[in-house]
Amino acid sequence: MDVKERMSQLADRLLEAQRAYYVDGRPVMSDLEYDGLFDELVRLEQENPQYRSPSSPTLRVGSDLTADFPEVAHTIPVLSLDKAYSADEVVSWMEKTMRNTSSELSFVEEEKIDGISIVLYYEDGLFVRALTRGNGYVGNDVSDNIKTIRAVPLRLTKDVSIAVRGEVYLPKRDFEILKASDPEVANPRNMAAGAVRRQKSIEAAAIPLTVFVYEGFWTDESQTPRDHLSILRALRDLGFRINPHLAVFSSSRERSQELLSSAGLEAAALSFSDLGAYLEEAARRRKDLEYEIDGMVTKVNELGVRQSLGYTEHHPRWAIAYKFESPQAVTKVLGVTVQVGRTGRITPVAELEAVALGGSTVRRATLHNQEYIDELELAVGDTVSVVKRGDVIPAVEEVLEKNAEGNTTYRIPPVCPSCGSTLVQRGAHLFCPDRDCPDQVKGRLSFFTARDQMDMDSIGPKAIEKLYDMGLVRDIPDLYTCDYDRLLGQKGYGEKMIQSFRKAVEDSRTRPFTTVLASLGLPEVGQKGAEILVKGGFDSMDKLLAASDASDIGAFTKIPQIGQQTAVAIISALQDPDMRRRIGQLRACGLQFTQQEQENSLEQIFAGQVWAVTGSFEHFNPRSLALKELEKRGARTVSSITGKTTHLLLGTGGGSKRKTAEELGVRIVDEKEFMELLGRGGKEGRAASGGQLSFDF
Repeated sequence: MDVKERMSQLADRLLEAQRAYYVDGRPVMSDLEYDGLFDELVRLEQENPQYRSPSSPTLRVGSDLTADFPEVAHTIPVLSLDKAYSADEVVSWMEKTMRNTSSELSFVEEEKIDGISIVLYYEDGLFVRALTRGNGYVGNDVSDNIKTIRAVPLRLTKDVSIAVRGEVYLPKRDFEILKASDPEVANPRNMAAGAVRRQKSIEAAAIPLTVFVYEGFWTDESQTPRDHLSILRALRDLGFRINPHLAVFSSSRERSQELLSSAGLEAAALSFSDLGAYLEEAARRRKDLEYEIDGMVTKVNELGVRQSLGYTEHHPRWAIAYKFESPQAVTKVLGVTVQVGRTGRITPVAELEAVALGGSTVRRATLHNQEYIDELELAVGDTVSVVKRGDVIPAVEEVLEKNAEGNTTYRIPPVCPSCGSTLVQRGAHLFCPDRDCPDQVKGRLSFFTARDQMDMDSIGPKAIEKLYDMGLVRDIPDLYTCDYDRLLGQKGYGEKMIQSFRKAVEDSRTRPFTTVLASLGLPEVGQKGAEILVKGGFDSMDKLLAASDASDIGAFTKIPQIGQQTAVAIISALQDPDMRRRIGQLRACGLQFTQQEQENSLEQIFAGQVWAVTGSFEHFNPRSLALKELEKRGARTVSSITGKTTHLLLGTGGGSKRKTAEELGVRIVDEKEFMELLGRGGKEGRAASGGQLSFDF
């Protein structure tokens, strides 16, 4: 077999393996076998670049070349959707649509993924480009970044020319892992948007994005399937991921099932009268999904009717988005403040006319970054809608009315508001490059002392501000050498307060190594990341520093949860002279830099089992307490239910996870049985604090 033939064979096998793993969810080879074939292909491509295929799986890793995202015209209409905010509005729209056509209609209901809209273009079955939605007519070419998403096929199963609309998103679990090392990231959508627009595709490849597709437009219209359900089936057969959570509505459940059977799909077959209940159930189950959704989309199934209904300048007349009810208010943007985080990231914040929202008065709302502001076309003086993302974080959702003063879209100033340094662009965000920037220093100090970190709770942000302004603290180690008596006489700082500061400092010296490590602010190393490192063999700072000094990436990547990009980030941070000096000073202050072995004499009764937990509990509040009990006894815990899940611990209000568990044959365990499995049967007394049981031995 010659080299060219071998390279083609390797590419075919790897692409088949990628599709089986990332699209079908059915691995066909081990990770070790895959890595061996991949490395062989990389070597052959380096030696024979003339034979490299444009659909080579090696394109998934990205490159260090920068991109300027040229603008390219769409060949299909890429519009927004009309919106409804109640089931009644959706029903009215369906009735109106049926009145406007003489045909018997059916409708397809799909989840509205809270991600980034993308259009994938293929010619003769090969991926040629990926464009953002842009203004609906022209989008940015982000092909190199999209190629790194393994769920995006680089070569289709048929040689067709097609444009495919989809939504790129970041799964919740992956977001939580990444957020642990970067708490300033607002939500999965914002992180996904930043990844799609990274200037270097190797950076985009480090973010585990994936995609669902939902519309296909064949260049040869004679190849277009007869209805939307058949389009979804065709897209799946071409190698794309489609969302399995579908429903079909028609005049009867029987007719809906006939439509599904004809298309070769499995989904909920319902009648028009079932719509309201279905939308309510969709809203209830959203919290249990592996990804974020912000509504549902109703589409006419029949393509001929779609064509006759046509489009407005803004949206197609054959589809409507039902937005889940969320705390929302209307107010005016009075100004924009620019904040500087502990890592130097610049975050614009809208200053608002005070408005009641979700039981509180809101005066500020995040704007995330310049890209988000540009998307909104937001200017000072605009009237906007404000929502609580996840019912917690206030965010500007939409510009409802432009200002009368003629203010144009807001631009973040090019210099840091704290130190005056010229800002630099990294991915989707701007950063202040000066590590001694006052706001960055205060941010690092506040992060270190926070309750979720070293728990020096009495030394809060206001105290940090005071200590910094008086010149008493300039870096984290100063917290342990500071003369707090110098605060005496300052307004609000009496002897009692000073004593609480000293106690907080002394108590922090006993925090375990995992807590100290997570509090240093290393990239990619939050509390979970610190635990992963320790369990992976890095149970002391000396071991981490030694691996970093040797630039031993493999020492980190041998830990399953740590990829190359994370390893490089950790090594770079630990090689930084400022970080090394800080670690040395904290060691001298008596902090724990070796993980003390904690005897675990508990019988590993759950070893080899995979548990998910849902609902609320009497004895485990928060339910993370139940997760800890499972993990201490050998279980692996997961956030969602798959075919590999063996048990579901079910509390009250478990929602759709129970249904999924029943469908997959997962054993369901209630709280009473769980207590019995733990060998205590619920007979222990309450702990003194918070009415919770203590399960530590």
